[in-house]
Amino acid sequence: MRIYNHTIGFTNLLCFVSYIFVSITIITGQTCYNTGNFTADSKYGKNRNLLLSSLACNVSVNGGYHTAIVGQDPDKVYGLALCRGDNPPESCASCVNFTIHDMLTKCPNQKEAISWAGMDFPCVVHYSNRSIFGQVELKPMESNYNVNKVTSNMTLFDQIWWSLMERTLVKASSGTSKLKYATEEVNLTRSETMYALMQCTPDISRSECVFCLRQQMGYLQSCCYGRRGSYVVGPSCILRWELYPFYSSPVAAASPSPLSAPSPPSSTNATIRKDKGGIASGTVIIIVVSTIVFIMALAALIACVFLRRRKTKQEIKNKQERKDGNEIDNAESLQFDFGTISDATNGFSDDNKLGKGGFGTVYKGKLPQGQEIAVKRLSKNSVQGELEFKNEVLLVARLQHRNLVRLLGFSFEGTERLLIYEFVPNSSLDNFIFDPIKRLRLDWETRYKIIGGIARGILYLHEDSRLRIIHRDLKASNILLDGDMNPKISDFGMARLFDIDQSQGDTSRIVGTFGYMAPEYVTRGHFSVKSDVFSFGVLVLEIVSGQKNNCFRNEEEAEDLLTYAWKHWNEGTGLNLIDPILRAGSSSEIVRCIHIGLLCVQENEAIRPTMASVVLMLNSSSLSLPLPTRPAFFMHTGTVQQNLESTASDQSKISSAQFSVDEASITEIVPR
Repeated sequence: MRIYNHTIGFTNLLCFVSYIFVSITIITGQTCYNTGNFTADSKYGKNRNLLLSSLACNVSVNGGYHTAIVGQDPDKVYGLALCRGDNPPESCASCVNFTIHDMLTKCPNQKEAISWAGMDFPCVVHYSNRSIFGQVELKPMESNYNVNKVTSNMTLFDQIWWSLMERTLVKASSGTSKLKYATEEVNLTRSETMYALMQCTPDISRSECVFCLRQQMGYLQSCCYGRRGSYVVGPSCILRWELYPFYSSPVAAASPSPLSAPSPPSSTNATIRKDKGGIASGTVIIIVVSTIVFIMALAALIACVFLRRRKTKQEIKNKQERKDGNEIDNAESLQFDFGTISDATNGFSDDNKLGKGGFGTVYKGKLPQGQEIAVKRLSKNSVQGELEFKNEVLLVARLQHRNLVRLLGFSFEGTERLLIYEFVPNSSLDNFIFDPIKRLRLDWETRYKIIGGIARGILYLHEDSRLRIIHRDLKASNILLDGDMNPKISDFGMARLFDIDQSQGDTSRIVGTFGYMAPEYVTRGHFSVKSDVFSFGVLVLEIVSGQKNNCFRNEEEAEDLLTYAWKHWNEGTGLNLIDPILRAGSSSEIVRCIHIGLLCVQENEAIRPTMASVVLMLNSSSLSLPLPTRPAFFMHTGTVQQNLESTASDQSKISSAQFSVDEASITEIVPR
């Protein structure tokens, strides 16, 4: 995700003027699929080029949307071009032409590619060797947000935002088979107006358009909450909103049909007089004005390029200075005075103690200005605790999501190491779900909300944050609940950062908690995003059943939760797994969550779903789910012990193995 800033300054104004008057280039974003390649002189390549040329020729005369199919299997090519609803025909054709040229340059031999032109999405071009018509596709997508934050009352802002989104969604999805596009606006304050734009490809149905746009609304709430504007663009739909007008009147209302006859001149129309052999006075005015505008635009463009180049050089210099310095020194703005935090917790008194984990104790505190905080005081005699401290500060300070606990800052003095977090009043999920009294507060609606929130938080860590992060210690005690029982993932001391294109790794030290760790991680030290998916699946089954994973007790015997769940799923008695207090909940929804949980804990990591797929499964009850395969059975005490012995003895794979039981966690810090 890129960020943008619409604060209007001199530099931005010059660039805006040059953008309006000089259409020299269009910034594009594209995805070249890795589903196969072709050679330049192949039949598929020739069909693709023919298809793209037909899109450019026909899109403007067909109302801004055109589809085409060229060739026969296996060299058949499908393609579409779509212009934004307020894009006039001449601009639409130019945009599609440029986008195709850019696509051919950047995706020269891929069998499928999609390209969007510019932040304002004037057009999109998509071609493929498979049919792409009449179906919803959510990915790939491009998103963006304004770096400035909303300063008004967020409760009121949320109400207005959601109301505007719903009105725009209804209007856009109610469009025709030629245009599903809508804009709406609403007064936010006396001086500010909120503007929204939505559009779907005309080939999908109304319900599919609604589904696509709702997914994008949810995504913007996750990625860009509290910002002053954002957008998301996908193959099937787009959504954008701002606190300034960014669209024009719809083409249908603003421009006559290219097939309609011109209106006869009215007697009130101004007449352009022309002397014999001369030039019309109106033409002279047009030439003069165009010349002046061109000169102004050219000057603005030159100034814009110069200022941006100077700004880029300064940014590179600043980035290098930051890189050369110590990373933790760069977090000075997050550092609290140790004495202030000590006073806030009443000298770390036992009365303020919230809980104790493997690396220290957590205390409740109150800052002088009245803000409640949670203070994690790391153990003084733990070397790994100090390393965990640095890891967590540098990592969590970069993460911002409503389903992650927010790090407010840190403090250290001598051997003291403190992490200061937002205070989450309802403690952790395990204090509710495994408590015979408190669990009564967790009806199915609340549990389903918790499952969905955890899924969105993990998806953010895996795909949507600036870093790719594997948590490695997802468990019920690391899921905190706020005042409205919204889940917040906590405790990132064991998290591993990946390069954005890296998907897996290996370690010589195993960290985590029994029952939640994936089998490939326990036995081989191999971890990936699918390791977190496994842990999430265990969490889902715990939330549905109300039982701990490592000792699921039934009337006959004590066995691990995965074994019990799999046995009853195969026997068609999955309802036996459900917590008895949930009998009033939606049985189909609960069984669907059991199904998703079993898909996540499959022994073969390759066939476990990604978190993006899990979120889609949870949000779409009509989406069919594959049948799960056997989960990993290594939770029995004997089996775990055998795995430990086997892992510790296999020095060729793992040089040292350390494990955690319950709350005692061992952290490995890997230098980046």
